[in-house]
Amino acid sequence: MDFKGFDRPDLQAGDGTRSVKVMIAGGFGTGKTTLVRSVSDIKPLTTEETLTQASVDVDDLIGVADKQQTTVSLDFGKIGINDELVLYLFGTPGQERFWFLWNGLFKGALGAVVLVDTRRLASSFRAIEEMERQNVPFVIALNVFPDSKNHPVEEIRDALDIPEHTPVVTCDARDRTSSRDVLIALIRHLKERSATALEPR
Repeated sequence: MDFKGFDRPDLQAGDGTRSVKVMIAGGFGTGKTTLVRSVSDIKPLTTEETLTQASVDVDDLIGVADKQQTTVSLDFGKIGINDELVLYLFGTPGQERFWFLWNGLFKGALGAVVLVDTRRLASSFRAIEEMERQNVPFVIALNVFPDSKNHPVEEIRDALDIPEHTPVVTCDARDRTSSRDVLIALIRHLKERSATALEPR
């Protein structure tokens, strides 16, 4: 694959490798930290803290009542797609009280993956709106949970009001190969966009 133009020339390493910043976004409990952990070539940096009773009236735990930890700042990982391209992954916090951090995290991002839990579609509305507001190209990744229903992709696309040009793929965020395929889908989506859309923010 030709990755020319995927980032600024000043981000090209001496060995010719190019690095790209990619956001991993989505609602609370959609699997962002899990995806970063499963796919990262390095030990990922996570900022997870234990959920306590103090958060009961603050965080919406509907559908994720068994969740015990939550990201309070960001997750960070790194994956080499091939000898030419390295992705730096920045996972966003999902709870509304931490959304103020998103503006800073999006600075310099070339694209994003929005993880969606099909059992709780509404939890991802805010992330999708933010992609559109920040004008960040993105793909939708439907994270399959054990009790997820098998909805046709087009039904999900309609429910989320996702335009036809935005890819919608399924994945298992726990699986490295599946998570890597999501990132490759994002790369292909970026390559299909115009040269101006591939300019870093």
